[in-house]
Amino acid sequence: MKKVAIIYTVRPVLATFPELLEEVVGEPLKIFNLLDDFLASDPGETGSFSIDNKNRLFNDLKSCELTGADVIVVTCSTLTPIVQLIRPFIKVPIVAIDDAMTAKAVRIGSRIKVVATAASTLKPTEAKLQQEARLAGVEIHIDSEDNEVAYAAMKRGDLATHDRLVLSRIAEVKGYDSIVLAQASMAHLEAEAESLANVPVLSSPRLCCAQVKQILSEIHR
Repeated sequence: MKKVAIIYTVRPVLATFPELLEEVVGEPLKIFNLLDDFLASDPGETGSFSIDNKNRLFNDLKSCELTGADVIVVTCSTLTPIVQLIRPFIKVPIVAIDDAMTAKAVRIGSRIKVVATAASTLKPTEAKLQQEARLAGVEIHIDSEDNEVAYAAMKRGDLATHDRLVLSRIAEVKGYDSIVLAQASMAHLEAEAESLANVPVLSSPRLCCAQVKQILSEIHR
């Protein structure tokens, strides 16, 4: 059986991602889950990703490697810049949650709106979009905003308030080629958000799962 290790920083993603992954891959998987909310909460509180937290992420990734997983998935966009630094030191392929989403976004159009709830997600998402734009040979303009009230609601388990706040803001967004939902915890709002915005709205989980499926197929040819 193919094996995937997954790192999470919020419980709602842990509750939904494994099932989605098996659905997209199209077969049962042996999945190892690791929840470490400190990885994202500490940068959110301090405004920076400390050396200690980088070491924590490295140790989490090493723990995932030691499970014998074929692929490691990191489901938090806040961690993506550090994941890219650590990749050369882990033998197993690492997929960051926003790899596929950001690559797709820069090909839709140059005007991109990034919507997040946690402020710590904004700079990593913007940096990843700019990186993908350079790889694609295009120029982009990014406008970003967070919603800490919605984030707090999600953290305390009040998803109804979280969803209402996110969607009410998206309904007001105009003048962009696409909207990027910067956190996996927002993915369930993708279809409704797109109907409100009348432009492509991208979320990361399903695109990430498709990327994992491709890697697994290449490993197990």
